[in-house]
Amino acid sequence: MNRNCACTVSLLAILCIAAFTGCDRTRSKKPDPTKGSVTGTVTCTDTDKPARFATITLIAVPLNDGKGDEPASIEQGITDLNGQFDLEAVPPGRYYAYATLNGYLDPEMSLDFERIQKDASEHAQLLDSVKQWEGHFSEVTVRVHRQTNVNLTLERAAEISGNVTYDDGSPAIGMHFRLYRKSAKGEWTGVGMRLLGDWSIKAESDSHGHYSISSLPAGEYVVCALFPLSDENTTTQICLGNALRRKNASSVKIGPGEITTGQNIVIPLSGLYTVSGTLSALVDGHPPSHALVRLLYADDRSLLRQISADNDGSFSFAFIPQGNYILSVTNAGDSSDTDAGNSNSGSSGHGEVHTYANKELPLQVQGDTEDISVQLATAVPSTSSNR
Repeated sequence: MNRNCACTVSLLAILCIAAFTGCDRTRSKKPDPTKGSVTGTVTCTDTDKPARFATITLIAVPLNDGKGDEPASIEQGITDLNGQFDLEAVPPGRYYAYATLNGYLDPEMSLDFERIQKDASEHAQLLDSVKQWEGHFSEVTVRVHRQTNVNLTLERAAEISGNVTYDDGSPAIGMHFRLYRKSAKGEWTGVGMRLLGDWSIKAESDSHGHYSISSLPAGEYVVCALFPLSDENTTTQICLGNALRRKNASSVKIGPGEITTGQNIVIPLSGLYTVSGTLSALVDGHPPSHALVRLLYADDRSLLRQISADNDGSFSFAFIPQGNYILSVTNAGDSSDTDAGNSNSGSSGHGEVHTYANKELPLQVQGDTEDISVQLATAVPSTSSNR
């Protein structure tokens, strides 16, 4: 089967290649005398049957010294009904080869991306990714006008499933999920590729509220259902044990290839409230042109939600649980094209000309909490932070 494509992407995205590179895996490539080809078969270890329509990925082996800014080369293709693949016109070089298929181990669900993102360089990120996934790679060398054969296997992954319902018994349809896994150090880290500032995965509850999260390695997990607030980059979550915070949630342990069912989540229809208000400059009452508003838990200052204030200074959080919080306002300022009322910037043109000091307010939520007024003082020119 001659169905493969080449892509060039950033090193951090390489191990998420199957879902996020945008490659057209059905596009054929013609033989090229200056390049080689890679053929082979993919087999499922649990059935000893061909892995049909599996994705094949080749990642160019990075240089050990990490010198140069050359982006990594990637080739992809899919298997046929016999589990066979044929990637043609592959540039010569050394590659890591692996296969992915829904229900089988996948680096997107297996790697600790939080650990990877702490590394200083893209080269180090890729080396760390390879180290974490090295037991599932096969290394191949592609030579000019030569055919290289490699046989790959897929290992059945673990799976977590259950139902999400509201506390009146109706199904919670179309819920997305956040998944946490306990690391070797005993820390809880997000599972999946970090997108738009949020740990979310592709699973979604169906018309009966049923969900299934597959392609997982063995481990201990916490599953959280997310409220569908598409206009914000953080959202309220309800986790296993019907807990509103991850640290209070129940966890589930699963072994290699194990399927665990009955991991149900119940979403309360009461006890969730709206928190809203407005921001204004202390000097003259005009709204800042931009500001970041966050709700932090009062006990440990962990983040519940964050949004950007509207142009009129208003902000609103929906579905906030009862409790004690800190309302935090940071990054507030005016731009030169903003009407700043009586403030005199003394500047013209575009760009920031006026900033405000950070501010925090204690907040107790026992019901809908609206009409919160936050006045922001002008920032004092200093290298120290102001609250």
